[in-house]
Amino acid sequence: MNVEYINPFIEASQSVIMMMTGVKPSLGKVYIKNSFFPSENIAVIVGLTGKIRGQVIISFSENSALMIASAMMGGMPLTELDEISKSAISELANMIMGNTATLLAGRNIGIDITPPSLVMGEKLVITPTNMQTISIPLILNGDNTIEIDVSLEDKE
Repeated sequence: MNVEYINPFIEASQSVIMMMTGVKPSLGKVYIKNSFFPSENIAVIVGLTGKIRGQVIISFSENSALMIASAMMGGMPLTELDEISKSAISELANMIMGNTATLLAGRNIGIDITPPSLVMGEKLVITPTNMQTISIPLILNGDNTIEIDVSLEDKE
């Protein structure tokens, strides 16, 4: 997978999370994932079409999702993910992907994104078909993490 495709995901993710929470996430070690992999309890899936196609899965632990949703809702304390906080998490993924699409377009790589789909459950296992997956871990406040798994193929 072309690193030219991955850097916009990192840049957009850090920028949007900083804007929405006031916390700039630090970048963990980017690595290649196996063809199937466990996910955190909450995952938002966004599809990509255009010059590159595939999917992006943004995974959150429940604590990370609650922290982010709380910040996005003006700091209101949250103890569980209700419909409004689930919507906030989906919107965060949508904003990250929209900003990524804009950054890629600036490099003459046109993509379209699908609406986000939020999935919740214990022991989620995700299997992207026939695509290499690059995992981008982001660390917020030391112990809260978000993992962005990018599975792409170049259509050219």
